[in-house]
Amino acid sequence: MSDPRRTRPADEHPEAGAARASFMNVPGAPVETGRQLLVKVSWMLLWMIYLAYPVGNLLDGGHGTGARVLGWTCLAAFVGGYVLLVVFRSLAGMRPKACRVIVATMVVLATASAVVLGDAFLTLFIYASVCVAIITPARYALRALLAMAALTATVGLLTHADADNVWTFTLSAFLSGAAMTGLQRLVATMRELREARAAVAHLAASEERLRLARDLHDLLGHSLSLITLKSELAGRFMDAGKDEAARAQVADIENVARQSLVDVREAVTGFRRPTLPVELAAARTALAAARIGLETAPELLDAWPGLAPEEAGALAWALREAVTNVVRHGEGATVCTVRADETWEGDGERFAVLEITDDGPGPGKSHPGNGLSGLEERLALVGGRLETGPGERGRGFRLRASVPLRTASVATRP
Repeated sequence: MSDPRRTRPADEHPEAGAARASFMNVPGAPVETGRQLLVKVSWMLLWMIYLAYPVGNLLDGGHGTGARVLGWTCLAAFVGGYVLLVVFRSLAGMRPKACRVIVATMVVLATASAVVLGDAFLTLFIYASVCVAIITPARYALRALLAMAALTATVGLLTHADADNVWTFTLSAFLSGAAMTGLQRLVATMRELREARAAVAHLAASEERLRLARDLHDLLGHSLSLITLKSELAGRFMDAGKDEAARAQVADIENVARQSLVDVREAVTGFRRPTLPVELAAARTALAAARIGLETAPELLDAWPGLAPEEAGALAWALREAVTNVVRHGEGATVCTVRADETWEGDGERFAVLEITDDGPGPGKSHPGNGLSGLEERLALVGGRLETGPGERGRGFRLRASVPLRTASVATRP
């Protein structure tokens, strides 16, 4: 026996899980198990209550034995076709041709039984019209339903039914089919929305993976480069017998490793947003370890005090990536210069500009790596730009990052 405490409402499950856990299948959700199929068929059979009219007509004794056998046979075959259609429509790999044959057979059974046994069997045309709406494409649905309504009226006149009955069954057949057509469109829309939501979730997951990859590349690239330099310095100091200096470098390596671990944890959880003051201090330490001087104006830290967090974070990432590149690839560089500026675009928008240059050998013929590509993506997310190339007079490497100068108060205004 199942434990009732484990039963949860359907809206607490994913779409497929709700279809498995609930007594009602989610509209448009695929049938995955035999139990789901049984539940769906059972719900469909509830609508067979209107067959009470022809069943009552057969039980009242107004027909001979042959007519009753024919009537019961037609009803059994009609209901069997109805259930078979539901099964075929629910299973994967449904065959449209088989469904059309089933519906055509149901229409023939409804017509034959009504003509032979009387107007009580006109009820079958309501179900036949619904089945026609199920298998007919939306663009042909109206014409198919009008044809079914005309057939219902014609058969009703042939059975000499009352005008009220003919009108009632004809209108019911048309409206029931129209309702099923609307339901089919609703189910199709729900299926498309479900697929769209799955696609959005996939894109969000992909974007998060890209963000994490960019963060880890920048964080670990900078930290590991600094650890490598300080390890080399520690080795040199040990060879030269400068034990105290070597211990200082080892202590710095330990601090950098600990901070790197914190940064990676924060990056994974998505909470880390670097700032210019922190990155400038880290840049000074990294460049000093590589014996490269740092030139920067004292007012750089206060250049854009009200800059929005996203834009400020993008500039901080630009500073980190530029300094990492100088440490890694700026062989022979002695000075790294960091400047802050503002520019105006043709449309009147103001941009904050951070420029980092060195006096090393320059980029040469190398292509941008993953770090610069990731930085370009970061800047693009906030409407910024990245420019790279040789420095002044073709000497060194220049990285220029620009972001819209939107202050935090303006960026958060509704």
